[in-house]
Formats: sequence, C-alpha cells, structure tokens
Amino acid sequence: MGKLSRLIGAVFAAVSLSVVSLNAIAADAPETITVTSSAFDHHGTVPEEYTAYSENKSIDLSWSNLPAGTVQLALICDDPEVVTIGMMETPFPHWVAYNIPASASGLPEDMTKDAVVAGVAGLDGMINGLNGTRRPGYFGPRPPVNGHLHAYHFRVYAIDSDLDLAEGLNKDELLAAIDGHVLATGMLMGHYERKEQ
Repeated sequence: MGKLSRLIGAVFAAVSLSVVSLNAIAADAPETITVTSSAFDHHGTVPEEYTAYSENKSIDLSWSNLPAGTVQLALICDDPEVVTIGMMETPFPHWVAYNIPASASGLPEDMTKDAVVAGVAGLDGMINGLNGTRRPGYFGPRPPVNGHLHAYHFRVYAIDSDLDLAEGLNKDELLAAIDGHVLATGMLMGHYERKEQ
C-alpha cells in the first residue's frame, strides 16, 4: 500500500509540475511594454463612467516600447481580486481583444462592442473576444458592494506572427492560441470599489 501511495503521489506531483510549467511558459515574456490611459494613472481609480454601473464605455489605451518583430497585439483586462477574496476560482475577464495590428499605437475611448471591429482607423481586423459575460467587447467593473477594492489589469501582449485568429475566443482560448508567440507584455492597473450610494 505504501508503494501505491508513493506512486500516486509521484503522478500528482508530475501533473502539478506540468501545470506550473505551462503557466510559467505563458508568463515567460518580459514585461517591457509601457501601457497608459488618459482615464487614470497606473494604480489609479477607474472613473465611474467606465464601469458597468454607469456608461460602461471602454477606456482609451496607448502603448509604446513594442519589441522588434511584433506583428500583432492582443489585450486582456481581468480582475484577479475576485480570486483573492474567494468570489471566483479564476480572474474575471472584462475585455478580450486580439488581431490588433502592430502599427496601432493604442485604442480610442468607447470602443465598439461588435465582435469584428470596423470603421476605426488603424484597427482593421481587430476582434473583440468574449468577456466574462460571454459577450464580445468591453464589460466595465461591476463589483458588489462588499468592502473590497478590486484591481483591473489591462495587459497588452506583443505577438510574433499573424495568427489570424477567428472571432469568438474567450480569455483561456486566446492565451492558449498565443502561447509560444508572445515577445513581451505590459500592463496598466486600475482600481475600483463600489460603495453604498
């Protein structure tokens, strides 16, 4: 029985190590891209108009310091605080976007929520993936009134090839698709807490 227990333990350890290794590969890229917004500073407060309690419009984003060889960009905004406080098992995705041309220097405020972005200068081919509500486009902060300050990570990924990804990808599917193609990342973090009105 002792040998069997040791064998089972070894198998679980190997599986755990594989999961850790996969996560490490996904997070391997250097964080050298600078990501900013006129809506708030890094670690600043997300203004009410960009939350789902108000106008629910997306913030503007700008990025710089893309590495040589960048062909496309992707963006994921999520809230990891929901895991920390035990609300959810994984960070809640508020925005998933990809097939963003490397020539784009940012995204304007109040982006369309259409799955395929059209008519926005310099962003032809961009796709809004599925957020945590299973709809395309941006879904702003909407935490419950629970006394917790939530964090919103707007992370940009520089990708080394034209992956020509189809519409309808969620966060996990996007991360799987770009794994092994990420040259660098960068992040802007904002905070928001819903208080009693």
